[in-house]
Amino acid sequence: MQPPARSGLARAQHSAVHLELRDSYMLDDPAYIAWQRGERLDRAERTAWWGGWHDAVHGATSRGVTVRRARVVSEPISDYVRYEYDNTFTNIAAGEEVRWLPRRKATGLTLPSTDFWVFDGEQALFHHFAGDGQLDEDGREYTDDPTLVKLCTEIFETVWERATPHENYRPR
Repeated sequence: MQPPARSGLARAQHSAVHLELRDSYMLDDPAYIAWQRGERLDRAERTAWWGGWHDAVHGATSRGVTVRRARVVSEPISDYVRYEYDNTFTNIAAGEEVRWLPRRKATGLTLPSTDFWVFDGEQALFHHFAGDGQLDEDGREYTDDPTLVKLCTEIFETVWERATPHENYRPR
């Protein structure tokens, strides 16, 4: 069985958007720990870092699905966000568009309390994390409620308009 976001991408016909709001996730992730030790991904060694997530994104974008990710971050950025920033080239290689919005530039926006995906503007997937960055045991919540999905879509688009494309973002 595919993880929920991958299955959402597999079903998407037009768009998939992802809003990330935390400054850290799963600090016990072996890839993050390796990065902290100074290990870096080699862009030229695609087979070393390309995985199931990249296949899912590439499969969706190959079908014409637009996949966008916006990250709202505190500055100066945390070590974990630096890790994400350093590895965003893998998202882009798979076909995602990625933008960054410093929290200072989010003033005046109404943002949700949790990360989410919206697929084709019809379904939202919320990710509920514990304080330590781990996904809660029952941390995935889907909704097809049109009012809530529309609200998430509008929030994402507002963040996207204010955010800086990855290639132009220089974190503090």
